[in-house]
Formats: sequence, structure tokens, C-alpha cells
Amino acid sequence: MDHFSPLPRRRFVALATVSTVGLAASLTSATMQAGTTTDAKPAADGKAAKPLKILILGGTAFLGPETVEAAVARGHTVTLFNRGKTRPNLFPDIEKLRGDRDPKKGEGLKALEGREFDVIIDNSGYFPRMVKTSAELLAPKAKQYIYISSISALKQGAPPNSDESAPVETLADPTVETMGAGFENYGGLKALCEQAAEAAMPGRVTNIRPGFIVGPGDVTGRFNYWPLRAREGGEMLGPGTPNDPVQWIDVRDLAKWIIHCAEKNIVGVFVATGPQKPGTIGEIIDTSIRVAKDEAAKSDGTTSKRPVDTTVTWVPTEFLMAQGVSPGGDLPIWIPPEGEMAGFHRWNVSKAVGAGLTFRPLEDTLRGILTWYDGLKPEEQAKFRAGMKRDREEKVLAAWKEFQAKKDAPEKK
Repeated sequence: MDHFSPLPRRRFVALATVSTVGLAASLTSATMQAGTTTDAKPAADGKAAKPLKILILGGTAFLGPETVEAAVARGHTVTLFNRGKTRPNLFPDIEKLRGDRDPKKGEGLKALEGREFDVIIDNSGYFPRMVKTSAELLAPKAKQYIYISSISALKQGAPPNSDESAPVETLADPTVETMGAGFENYGGLKALCEQAAEAAMPGRVTNIRPGFIVGPGDVTGRFNYWPLRAREGGEMLGPGTPNDPVQWIDVRDLAKWIIHCAEKNIVGVFVATGPQKPGTIGEIIDTSIRVAKDEAAKSDGTTSKRPVDTTVTWVPTEFLMAQGVSPGGDLPIWIPPEGEMAGFHRWNVSKAVGAGLTFRPLEDTLRGILTWYDGLKPEEQAKFRAGMKRDREEKVLAAWKEFQAKKDAPEKK
């Protein structure tokens, strides 16, 4: 970096891309394979022309339930395979098979033996040995394997406008089965999982690499920080510059597209984040403030007393670093676009867009987050917040104003 020493990039990547599926509660050429549909339009609302039998490995945390909902809405038959530890009573009308991704534990994958499915959706695979085992077991009985990977699978330092063809992360020990203290193994393991799936079902795998997965139900609290902070009112710290790029994908848009890939038999490797033109932190903050004001104005009384007069003071990256403020941690989602991080929020997503990925307006995502958050119990709300506390924010803002005052004061002779 030119101006500061940030947290290790791998920690940024872990903050950015580890979804709540499994951990916190997601190689072939990057081309469409021969034989897939040329219809890249997103699935229309209503029932699919040909119902599918879909197996979801996981399915009860964050992305999983939205994927189930999207599949059921299209008329597909869904089966879930998991350990039954995360919200086991979710989807009472859907078939559930119990077992473990690790064949060395308990009954392992025994419940899947002899079963046939059209499509496998794997959003709980973090170690290549386990992805290899499940993909090999299901290969003779399934047409397509959709693996939810991560942009962390791509090697650090990719320049702006990089796409699926960028080099992937590697590990000195490809047999390691721990993420590491700072999640330093996460990206390499995801890349190896992609390769394991492709080796088991060559030409039949869809490797999807999401970035920040956001929206209602996101218990990491990362993206949620901005609309919740805007709703509190007062002076709000804006990091870096309003034009610093940010990319994200609403969990509902990602889930809908996963089912579209299943229906159209779209295979290959895809960077799945958005919007198509990268948004900005200024856009997120401005829209959050507007949504907070709108929500308060039409409130039934439960939120109308919340302050909605919010002003933003932009503080340069260099000063924030000097204050020990951590991008991606104290100020979630935001990553300074400098040095090897310049391309972090500037991925080229044209391939996924060409294959039908669409994006809802930011405003809709923010409203969904607030509605979901307001429906939680107070003790749950406290757990699902991220970012710096108000007192810390006030101290940083005060320090910035003091710095500015000293800089602008006439020099004494």
C-alpha cells in the first residue's frame, strides 16, 4: 500500500466472502461448456417448464433457505442433506436426509446412497476431501453439480476488472483441513473444492464465486451496519471517499440465479457479485439515509421516534489508518481501493450477467435488512450488529476535527 499498512488481505477476504452457510452460520476454464443453453435470460416468475429433483447439501443457514424458497417457488422438488443441527425444524414439508459431509464421521453420506437427483447444490463444502467424496458418490446419479465457492478462491492482488480467468489461490499443503487462525487457508481450500468437484463430474459443474452476500437474514451484521447506523441519526463517519467502490450480491438474487443455472444447465466458473457497475460506499450511505427517513415517515409508531437527521463527515483513509480503524472490521464492507486491494471491489461480472444474473435495487436490499432486523428479538439484534460502536466513532470524528483545526490554524511566529 502507498499510504498505510492494512490488515492482511486474507482477513479482508474472509470478512468479505465467508457466508453464513456453515462457517458463520460459498478448475475449469471460465467458459460456458458445450451443450448448455444459449438462453441467458433470468428465470421468469412462475413455474419451471420442467420440474427438477434438487439436492441441497446444507440448506438451513443463510443462502440455503433462500435457495430452497427459490426452488420451491419454481415448482422443483427439494431434498436437504445436513446434520440437523442448524434450524432442524425449518421447512417441515421438505424431505430431510441426515448425515455428515465427512464420511469418517457417523453415518457419513450413507443416506445419499442409491438416490438420484437432477441437480446437486453444494453450499456447505469447505474441504476438498469432502467435496470429492460427495461429488464422486453422486456423479452417476446426477446431471449437474453446483458448488458455491467464493471470490476468495482467486489469488490475492487481482487488478481491477479481473474476471474468472484470474489465477486461483494455492496451498503449500493441499490436505490441510483447517481454515487457519486468520482464515489464510480459506481461499486455497475453496479453489481446491472447485477442482475436486470438476474432477468428479467433468463438464457438469457450475462453480459460483460470490463476494459479499447481503440482505435479510445476514447474521454477520456486515452490510447491515450501514442502514442501521444511518437510522440512528447524528453525525456519521464516511470512510475514504464517497467514490470508493463496493460490490455486493443480495442473497435473494444469488439464490434465484442458482436455480436459473440449474434449470438452464449452465456450467462453468462464474464471479457472482454485483451490481454490474460497482456501487460506491457513498451510494450505500446516501441510500441508507434516504431509506431510514422513508421508513420512519411511514412508521406505525414503532420507529418514528428514532432520529433520522443524519449527516456524513468523510474521513480520509490515511487518517483512519493512523487512528487504528480497520477497513472491513470497524467499517464493514468498505475496503480502500489502493495497492493490491485496488481490484477488491472491482470484479468484472459480465460473464455471470450474460448467464442471467440480475440485481435488485440497493434500496430494496436495505429495506429488506431493516424489516428483517426489526422483526428480531432485542437480544438477537444485539448479536447481529457489526462495526464500530458509537463512542469509538465519535472519538475518531473528534480527532479528525482537531486535526483539521490545527492544520487550518494560522502559524504562530
